Amino acid sequence: MKKSSSSASGIRVGIGGWTYAPWRDNFYPAKLPHSQELGYASRQLSAIEVNGTYYSSFKPPTFAKWRDETPDDFVLSLKAIRFTTNRRVLAEAGESIQRFVDSGISELGHKLGPIVWQFMPAKVFDAEDFGAFLALLPKTTDGLTLRHVLDVRHPSFMTPDFLKLARKYQCATVFTDSPDFPSFADLTSDFVYARLMRSDAKLKTGYAPKALDAWAAAAQSWAQGSEPENLPRLEPAKAKVPPRDVFVFFINGAKEKAPAAAMALLQRLGFKPPE
Repeated sequence: MKKSSSSASGIRVGIGGWTYAPWRDNFYPAKLPHSQELGYASRQLSAIEVNGTYYSSFKPPTFAKWRDETPDDFVLSLKAIRFTTNRRVLAEAGESIQRFVDSGISELGHKLGPIVWQFMPAKVFDAEDFGAFLALLPKTTDGLTLRHVLDVRHPSFMTPDFLKLARKYQCATVFTDSPDFPSFADLTSDFVYARLMRSDAKLKTGYAPKALDAWAAAAQSWAQGSEPENLPRLEPAKAKVPPRDVFVFFINGAKEKAPAAAMALLQRLGFKPPE
C-alpha cells in the first residue's frame, strides 16, 4: 500500500480516540456505522492516540482487530492503563506494567506506536521513585521495540533532573502546549511527542491558519533533527541531531475541532490519504 508523504518524512498527525459524539456531525459521513469509525478515521489521519486503554484492559483479539481495520502505514499510540501510574509508590508498579505490556499490544505489530504513561496532576516529582519506575519499563515485547512517553502534569517536573532521568531511560517527554500542565519542549529521546491542547471552537479548523503554519514548521524542524526556536524549554536547545520521528496529536481544548485541525496540519505537510 502506498505510504503517505507525512509518514515517509517521519511525521504523524492525529487525534485522541475515534469515538466522540460531536464528530458524527462534522467529521464522519452521515449514517456511517459506528463499527466503521476507526477504518474511516485512519484513512484521513496518520495516527491515533488510544485513550480507552487508559481506563480498561483489552484482549489480544481487539488489538488484532484494530490492526486489521487500519491502513498499512497507520500507527496507534496507546495510553498505558491508569493502574500503572496512579499510585503513591511508582517503584511498585512492575506487575501492573508487565500486565499491560503482555495484554496483547504486540498484536498491533508495526502499527504499535509509542506508549504514553500519564501521571496524575497531583503526582509530585521524586527522582528516586520516578527513576525506579522508568527502570521497570520494558524495551521490547514479542520482538517489537517499545517506545515510551512520559506525560507529567505537576510543575515539580519542570527540572533538569527529570530531563536527565528521561534521557537515561530513553523516554520522550510530552510537549503539551497547554496553560494547564507543564509545557516544555526539551527533547529526551530519538522521537518527539506533542499533544496540542489549545483548539478554539470559534475557528473552523480549531487553530488559526498562521498557528497551523507554525506547527507544520515545528514538526518539520523536529523531523529534520533541529529544534524550533520559539518553544519553551528548561535547557538550551541541543546541536543538530539525526532525523527524528514526530507524533502530533490534537487533544482537548475544543475537541470537536480536533479532526479538522489534524487534517489541516496534514495538508500542510503534504499528506496524501492511502489509496
